[in-house]
Amino acid sequence: MKKYKKIIFIFLAAILFIGGAFAAKYFFDLNNYREAVEKITIGEVNLVTIPDGTYTGSSETMWVGATVEVTVRDHRITVIKLDHRHGQGEAAEVITDHVIEAQSLQVDIISGVTSSSKVILKAIENALLSATE
Repeated sequence: MKKYKKIIFIFLAAILFIGGAFAAKYFFDLNNYREAVEKITIGEVNLVTIPDGTYTGSSETMWVGATVEVTVRDHRITVIKLDHRHGQGEAAEVITDHVIEAQSLQVDIISGVTSSSKVILKAIENALLSATE
């Protein structure tokens, strides 16, 4: 009977050790993710300098990514097509409508989905900046 108790103890200790290692890695990754999102800055793009056309841009952090196609006509953003890879950030996808309405990247971040909002805005900025390259 003592042999079984020892085996069970070793098994449970191993499970706890492995679980602790996974938890530590998750919290380390979470901290890195938060720092990466914190560092995302959104600049202003002068639409007067953007010729008519459709431009592609992307942005990605550890757990969230976005690729956009931004169409500009007569120096106005007319369409933004979005491919958004996210965890829980689907609510941020309305930010493309806000950008079109404001004709600016300086729009309010969507509450509760800050990471996705910032990644989408950065992808739009990258698309517009590609027009001037």
